[in-house]
Amino acid sequence: MSSSAATESELPEPRDILYINVSRIGDTLLVTPAVRALAARWPQARIHLLAHPKREEVVRHLPFVHRTGPVSKQRARFMGWLPGKPYDLAFVCNFDAPLIEYALRVSRRVVAFRQPDEALNAELYRAVEHPALQTAHAVDIQLLLPAAVGAAPAGKALSYRVTADEQQWAGRFLAEHGIANRHPLLGLQVASFPTKAYRDWPPAHFSELCRRIRAAWPESHFLIFGGDLEKQRTEALAAELGNAATLCAGKLSLRETAALMSRTDLYVGVDTGPTHLMGALQRPMVALYHGYSPSRLLAPLDHPCLHAIDHPLADRCTPEAEMADISVDRVWAAVQQALQERATETRAS
Repeated sequence: MSSSAATESELPEPRDILYINVSRIGDTLLVTPAVRALAARWPQARIHLLAHPKREEVVRHLPFVHRTGPVSKQRARFMGWLPGKPYDLAFVCNFDAPLIEYALRVSRRVVAFRQPDEALNAELYRAVEHPALQTAHAVDIQLLLPAAVGAAPAGKALSYRVTADEQQWAGRFLAEHGIANRHPLLGLQVASFPTKAYRDWPPAHFSELCRRIRAAWPESHFLIFGGDLEKQRTEALAAELGNAATLCAGKLSLRETAALMSRTDLYVGVDTGPTHLMGALQRPMVALYHGYSPSRLLAPLDHPCLHAIDHPLADRCTPEAEMADISVDRVWAAVQQALQERATETRAS
């Protein structure tokens, strides 16, 4: 059925909803407000959220998701061939035909962004127009899918849940490393992934920022996050900071990293997956955005303690513009303000 061939009143209340989003960490989290909107619209429905096999753990334990599972466009080709359609309604965020075709096999109605293949679009219950590049916030784009069936936003904050066991693990980690009582405790994400390296703030800038923080707060301690791809950069910063830092990059699982992030007094990072993860935790953060992908498109929304710092040429530059143009002074001012707000909040509680 095409997007114009049905009205909202014709949609029966769904009991089982499938949501498919195969993407990186950040884009996986950016879909959570859309899934939450469906849960608010149909609170009795069971929502099954499928994600990339390496990202599915990001959406585990969300209170509005019945269950999660892994999927890829390769795996989807072999799924859903048994008789019957277990889902009343399905949503697909991607532009991969195998994912759309799988959803059509298992769901009575499928909502997706308009695909390059008009034959596929003709089979969709709703074919939603995707906004042009860099014209809308990523969360608002994803909310277009539930909106197509009358599900209004239930807030635009990203969602992630740290379990009680993970909180206890984080406490043990800090105690075992002798930093449970070090304050302020700061998390650092010093690099994005290689294909987005233009988002990286220079190592020398991070070093100078850490020097100023240590001078102002001698008991401060840094948790250096990241993966194996930025190993050289994270190890160099850890060596420079000595016993004022704990190198976590490449040593923890994604969920362990999130648990530690939830214990920090402040996070400072460039625009990448872990920064979206921090945004979902609703903790104090300073996030740096390149002018080609400014904060108006990607920064966490409905966030109570975000300090977003944009490149001076936000919306007016190509990826070739250098992140070095964000001065240490600007970031340092945001760090001071964020830590002062954090200290005030702690005293008030």
